[in-house]
Amino acid sequence: MTSVAQTTSTPSQSAPTQLDPAVEAAAFKRLYPRKYLSRFLEHDRRPDGRPTDSWREVGVNAGAVSTANGSALIRLGDTTVVCGIKAETAEPDWDRPNEGWLVPNVDLPAISSPNFKPGPPVDEAQVFSQQIYDLLISSNVLPLRKLGIRPGKSAWVLYIDIVCINYDGNAFDAAVLAVMTALRNTVLPVATYDEDADQTICSRTETRNLKDDLRSIPLACTFGIFDNKYLLPDPSAFELPLCPTTITIAIDSTDPTSSSKSKSKSTKAAEPRIRLVRQEGMGGYAGKAGIEVVGECIGAAKARVRELSEKLYGQ
Repeated sequence: MTSVAQTTSTPSQSAPTQLDPAVEAAAFKRLYPRKYLSRFLEHDRRPDGRPTDSWREVGVNAGAVSTANGSALIRLGDTTVVCGIKAETAEPDWDRPNEGWLVPNVDLPAISSPNFKPGPPVDEAQVFSQQIYDLLISSNVLPLRKLGIRPGKSAWVLYIDIVCINYDGNAFDAAVLAVMTALRNTVLPVATYDEDADQTICSRTETRNLKDDLRSIPLACTFGIFDNKYLLPDPSAFELPLCPTTITIAIDSTDPTSSSKSKSKSTKAAEPRIRLVRQEGMGGYAGKAGIEVVGECIGAAKARVRELSEKLYGQ
């Protein structure tokens, strides 16, 4: 008699599901952003691939808006900003009869970033608008007397509209570069005031280039301090909220061509003036604080402004 062995089948154990590394990294970045950034910086890298102490690539395109008196398109990494300048005439203030106006306005629309919502201007945009105005006036970029047409009767108003098309952090530096490029690109018609007609007459054929009236062209450089250990130039949209302390330096740019000419004549070029030093937050890094950190930022900003000057004056 033959016996038949009974075999029982056991259900096969399914292998654990393997997550896509990209999905896993994105989840880790979202849940633990500080640890995510720290792991990159420990290897002298930032999440966008650049070394810790490096800046993003910059693209400068003057005259990007054909309907404006002056304009510029700036790309700072993935941050993209457009600036358009529109000129109108108006009656000057009675207490400043020889002066015109500069009216900057920054817009950070909802389409530029999921961080911004539709509706009234976000607080950050209003702050940027005021900071750019303060920089223009305190640096005497364009003397307001240069905008006068007839004392007490007529003056130019320059509406400087800055719109962020895509926001990836550090919009202030991009906005300042856009404003300065657009001002250099601005062309105004020659205007006269007709006393008999009591109105301003703008020539259809004669123009003036506003860049001939500019007295200084400051450019801004922003740094973030992360975890009291790392100084991050040009922080991205991911890095910026993780930096409790930011430092912004604005320094006058100089035309590289004129600098080389002055060197050829054996004359020492004047040191570019520092127009703005602003620190938000009280943190230092790597055992440094106060003037020592600011001094390091100024040194790095001077080198950065020289790079930006080559693109700005090349337009």
